[in-house]
Amino acid sequence: MRREFDRVSAYPLTTYYLILVSVLALTSLGLVMVLSASSITSYDGGEGSSFAYFNKQAGFVALGIVLMVVTSFFPLHTWRKVSWWALLLGVVMQASVFLPGVGKSTKGNANWIQFGGFQLQPSEFLKIALAVWLGAVLASKYGKMTTFGHAMVPVVPGIIIAVGLVVGGNDLGTGLVLMAMSLVCLFIGFFPWKYFLLLFGALAAVAAFFVFSSQNRLQRITAALTGHADQTASDVTGQAWQSNHGLFSLASGGWLGVGLGASREKWSWLPEAHNDFIFAIIGEELGLLGSLAVILMFVALACGMMRVILRSKSRFVQIATAGLFAWLIGQAAINIAVVTGLLPVIGLPLPFVSYGGSSIVASLLAVGVILSFARTEDGAPAAIRVHKDRVRSSFAVLARKRKK
Repeated sequence: MRREFDRVSAYPLTTYYLILVSVLALTSLGLVMVLSASSITSYDGGEGSSFAYFNKQAGFVALGIVLMVVTSFFPLHTWRKVSWWALLLGVVMQASVFLPGVGKSTKGNANWIQFGGFQLQPSEFLKIALAVWLGAVLASKYGKMTTFGHAMVPVVPGIIIAVGLVVGGNDLGTGLVLMAMSLVCLFIGFFPWKYFLLLFGALAAVAAFFVFSSQNRLQRITAALTGHADQTASDVTGQAWQSNHGLFSLASGGWLGVGLGASREKWSWLPEAHNDFIFAIIGEELGLLGSLAVILMFVALACGMMRVILRSKSRFVQIATAGLFAWLIGQAAINIAVVTGLLPVIGLPLPFVSYGGSSIVASLLAVGVILSFARTEDGAPAAIRVHKDRVRSSFAVLARKRKK
């Protein structure tokens, strides 16, 4: 078994398929669970069909997969060339949320832009742009960040603008993800320690300010720290209501769950059952084993991304992939920790699984970027050519059999 594991691990396309299969598995499960978790809300909300949310999500998944496949063929130098333009476009789109008639607020957060009936959450795509841009800039500055000015410019202004625009729209959850991405990229990019600690302290101070200046956020933290026993059954607006029912949902699932589609919490008891708290519905309907299966899929994805970082010889690939790792795996960990009551409620979806067009399209697009990196691993181009030759040979054999 050890020899077989070593053989599979050494295969150049193992990284590629590990990432691809885990993402497709998560996305497929996400579609099934969105249908299950949203069926009641969709029908009761005036959509007239239990499949309304599912149909929208399926369309977004199809678009995301197309973008993932197309971008996976992009050569490495293309990403470095477009990095500045990508960040500029992401910043302009994010700034558009503050324009009257274009920006749209949802639950107190100014994080959407709307054109007619079309809505977009630009911060999701800003995450990709920031990771690729930081990878390109830090790779080009490697070994040269010896002075304060050379280390700080343009890295720190770019991070401040991206994070500032998101946090300025009152979306602290996404802002924290962008901060984490930035710090991970700086760490992998060998940013000088004294400047790294200075920036870390500044970002921590900003996060603390926005937490302690908001009564709503303080109440969420208090509810997470003190427990939820004080919430009565009639307290439908209490800070712990959502977290309480998320735990009820997980607890009622047992080992194997109550059965796919048989959730009771999705009947308007658990807010955002098909979105931020979809992991609770997975735990209720598929049980502990189903929940662990989802976690293992994210572990497989994390292992694939770690292989890209460790096996690549390009510092740009290492830094950009580390940033995307901090986003996709970090956000998944935060979402699951929130649902299980380990963290205060933060409005972050579960990547690839939760409902949301911008989230799923951006996540799959990010995977396309990572797959294009995985294709540059030593031996991968040759292995891909061998696969193409085998496919051609297989079709040739089938064609001859049909003629006979």
